Amino acid sequence: MERIAKLLYDASLEGNVTTLKMLIQEDPLILDKITLNHYDDMPLHIASLLGHLDFVKEVLIRKPELSMEYDSQKRLALHIAAAKGHVEIVRALVSAKPMTCSSLDRDGRNAIHLAAIRGRYEVVKELMQAQPHAARAMVQHDTILHLCVKYNQLEVLKLLIGSVGDHEFVNGKDIDGNTILHLAVADKQIETVNFLVLDTKIDVNAVNTKGETCIEMLSQGPNGVKDHQIVRSLMRIGTLDKKNKYKEGFTGHSKTKTWFDHNMDKKQINIKEKKDKYLENKRNTLMLIATFVATMAFQVGVNPPSGVWQDTVTATNGTKGHIAGKSVMVENHQSLYHTFLISNSLGFVSTLSIVLLLISGMPVLKLPGFLRIMQGIMWVATISMSITYTVSMWAVSPNSSSKVLKIIVLSIIAVWAGLMTLMYIGLSDRIEEMLNKKSGNSIPDVIKQAEIEI
Repeated sequence: MERIAKLLYDASLEGNVTTLKMLIQEDPLILDKITLNHYDDMPLHIASLLGHLDFVKEVLIRKPELSMEYDSQKRLALHIAAAKGHVEIVRALVSAKPMTCSSLDRDGRNAIHLAAIRGRYEVVKELMQAQPHAARAMVQHDTILHLCVKYNQLEVLKLLIGSVGDHEFVNGKDIDGNTILHLAVADKQIETVNFLVLDTKIDVNAVNTKGETCIEMLSQGPNGVKDHQIVRSLMRIGTLDKKNKYKEGFTGHSKTKTWFDHNMDKKQINIKEKKDKYLENKRNTLMLIATFVATMAFQVGVNPPSGVWQDTVTATNGTKGHIAGKSVMVENHQSLYHTFLISNSLGFVSTLSIVLLLISGMPVLKLPGFLRIMQGIMWVATISMSITYTVSMWAVSPNSSSKVLKIIVLSIIAVWAGLMTLMYIGLSDRIEEMLNKKSGNSIPDVIKQAEIEI
């Protein structure tokens, strides 16, 4: 048996009809036995794969029921022949058992699906003439037209639509609600888009499950020459305005303007989201810094530079008295203490007001102008704390310290405060300008160019 099986296998590889007849004469049941015992090495499948037409015909004459046998992938010989593009073998297999046209493999595809995916034009034509209903079968929520677009098989697509071009078939949707025009636009298949727009009954305003029309899908990726050409094609038959109302029969400029307005809305939404995110980050940063500065101001206020007196001393002739718990700085540097107290209090109150405003949750906080006010308050608090630091360093430094050194420290603080003021005034305006200019997509530029050419 093994010897005969090997001979039959070799004969199917070579397409040797003479050997096939000899083996059948020796054992009339050889084809049935091989089919039963060799799941993936069936002679009819091998011959169909390799295009041995005479061998296939000889098998079908003797055992036509073998065309109904599946391999491990649940493929018939017809599936294999269709995928390989062997038209004559497909014709022979279909003639033997026409119902095989509707048989599905493990992936839910019939022979015409496999032929369409591979672009086997003549095979698709043959199967459409034999069993046209097979083309309407769905493959995991995809129609055969969706498969043609996904695998970029335009010629087969044209054949199928020309053969079965009714409105329902052409405008079928996949699981995501996309028509074949959605897929063609998303994949930037310009020739396919032109064909669908000009030569079919495709609904250009059909929406998918996300509520998107085909033209709106252009905004999901980079824009370039292909997008420009697709826009021009879609504008030939109409597009959507902001209220999703279909318009047709008007000038190209009107169509361009409609789509431009629609995408400008999306652009403005994108810019608003970026601004909202920017403002939210600014508010969070202000809250963190204001809390930190307020804490420092409070600590310095209750623990002033030079500390506090630890005991009470009554004033006598020639000496100053003091009270325990009072600031030493008041007695030794009264004028500096007044400056220290004012600047530290101003910094504490400023930052505390920012904290209270931010946690209040008032709607006015979302306005960009109000954020600028809080930034200004934060700037006042920062400058106040720098003055507090300068006065404190001056007070705790010994009188023997070089006046030049003190002047240098004072100059550093003054220059820093000036630079921070300039940066606050100039940088904030620059950031706002950048946000206003930044766009989520560049489609309006494509539209403007399309207006010019139309």
